[in-house]
Amino acid sequence: MHVTHELELFPEYSVTQMLFTDVKNAAALRKSAMEGQINGALINPAMLVDPFQALVAANKAVHLQKAGKMKTRSLLSEIIFNLSPTNNISEAFRRFGMSDGDGAVHVVTVHPREDMSDVDTILARVEGRQVPVGEISTFTDVPGIKKLYKVTPSEEKCGSLLEAVVCRMAVKDVV
Repeated sequence: MHVTHELELFPEYSVTQMLFTDVKNAAALRKSAMEGQINGALINPAMLVDPFQALVAANKAVHLQKAGKMKTRSLLSEIIFNLSPTNNISEAFRRFGMSDGDGAVHVVTVHPREDMSDVDTILARVEGRQVPVGEISTFTDVPGIKKLYKVTPSEEKCGSLLEAVVCRMAVKDVV
């Protein structure tokens, strides 16, 4: 049900993604994450087009951490921040982070390649039903994403929505 990828540039790390629906304890999970008791970025799945988007954000977060150039205080908050097309940290958390009343959550964790204990901890703490990560598109708010990332109709003719989103995520520090 969860998906784990080894980071090519940082082979000592893996990124594991999990998707839950019918979540009953969103407020408690959010509080635990803010207190550092859960080693996972809690993301609103409505703002994700594809799991690849979260993988890109996690890879960029690890890179920035290794380079000493993170804009937030932790690797997990940097993942959420990297999903945003803007450099406004509070807006990134508001739009991409999990809210207390959310019924679904996409969890992303970065861990040493062989250590899956964080995944086990998250699975034990989430009161909800785990679904395959590939089902993320059933939660996606396509109109909201197009508006937030300012994707134009002409852009969609030559590429996918995922490509437009990932492109904006990648260049936000440059533009």
